[in-house]
Amino acid sequence: MTRAARWLTRTAIALAVLVGGLFLVAWVLLPSEADLARDVGARFEKATGVALRVGGVQWTLRPTPAIVISDVATAQPAPITVRRIVLYPRLGELWQRRLAVDTIEVDGVVLPSSSVRAFRGRWDSSHPLAAVSGSWHFGDVPVRHLKLRDITWIDRRDIGLAYDADVDFDAGWRPRKAEAWRSDATPEARLVLERQGSEDRWQAVVHVGGGTWSGEAELESLSDNRLHLVARLEAKGVDIAQMLRAFKRRSAVQGTVAGRTVVDAEGESLPQLAGRLHTRTRFSVKPARLDGFDLAAAVRSAGTVRGGQTPLDELVGTLDTQVTPDGTVMRYTDLRARSGFLLASGSATVLNRKLDGEAAVDIVDGVVGMPLKLGGTLDDPTLSLTGKALAGAAVGSAVLPGVGTAIGARIGQQLDKLFEDEDAPKMRRDNKRGAPR
Repeated sequence: MTRAARWLTRTAIALAVLVGGLFLVAWVLLPSEADLARDVGARFEKATGVALRVGGVQWTLRPTPAIVISDVATAQPAPITVRRIVLYPRLGELWQRRLAVDTIEVDGVVLPSSSVRAFRGRWDSSHPLAAVSGSWHFGDVPVRHLKLRDITWIDRRDIGLAYDADVDFDAGWRPRKAEAWRSDATPEARLVLERQGSEDRWQAVVHVGGGTWSGEAELESLSDNRLHLVARLEAKGVDIAQMLRAFKRRSAVQGTVAGRTVVDAEGESLPQLAGRLHTRTRFSVKPARLDGFDLAAAVRSAGTVRGGQTPLDELVGTLDTQVTPDGTVMRYTDLRARSGFLLASGSATVLNRKLDGEAAVDIVDGVVGMPLKLGGTLDDPTLSLTGKALAGAAVGSAVLPGVGTAIGARIGQQLDKLFEDEDAPKMRRDNKRGAPR
């Protein structure tokens, strides 16, 4: 036998021993496929109160050892489903009965928001899914790499948004590098995080709307085992309409935004942080355009004309957003918009795309303003006057056309507030005296 033949023979024997050893590891150390499927489902239901169906679990050794979990679904009216999960374990750690995975690939996930909300407050941490049995534990870095593909979030309006992501982890589930992006958005919508050394600080860049939101994020561990997330980001060259279109939304404001955003949240876990996210943005858009109403026409018609557009020299303000169980609340304050000889100021609140707010449009700069009520939706906004303000506008227009319309509306608005304030104490006095006999 030649030297090459002997080398090949020894190599084949070594590979056979290795494969046999892998089979032995899988047979002796790991539970059976059926047992694992039942165990995962039982632990999930015990921890959450929601049953979980696992369609199949399969061990494979070629081309590399892996565990394939398929057809996972929660028992809910609109189930959370997962088409396929592949885990590539680090076999060396199995000998110490430690669960450590080199890569997890998750593909084809559907997350209806109503079903995800059902888990809030229901997770019982005394029944962890961290181990297959009592003698198994996570390794120091339980997962080195997470690969997510075709992850679809379905919001309250049944709009599905597909995301992809790649995450490399350090110890303590800290992302070393992470990227998440909208798979079908043009131009791209992508988040990139890179950890700064071993500290809980990350450089963050959001590519969206043809521009960027960039800065630094920091995660702080508080004394009561809570986490505090804060990020400070600067916007440059972000087109508002393109940004919202990447998430299948429409914008009533057209233009390029600049400004500074502060993000913060507190919670006991990363999911809690996501569910309590708060942002505050001081923004400026110049030039800008408002779609859906015409400020000049609203002033001339005392708020009765709908539709149109308003070109703006500048729009500035502050936007606060807060994630709540009922949706994300957006509060606009200190809004100021200039359009030629018109100067508008106001505030507004948006929840589930419903608009509620008020504005004053000055037709003589800073001297007198037309009070307007904001309503409708972001897709169909309305400008109108309250009853007494509308009556005052009609009187003002009859006495002095033009400026008189705005003066009358302002007087009518003040009368509205005056009578409202006077009526409230009277009603309280009547309630104290009781009903007349």
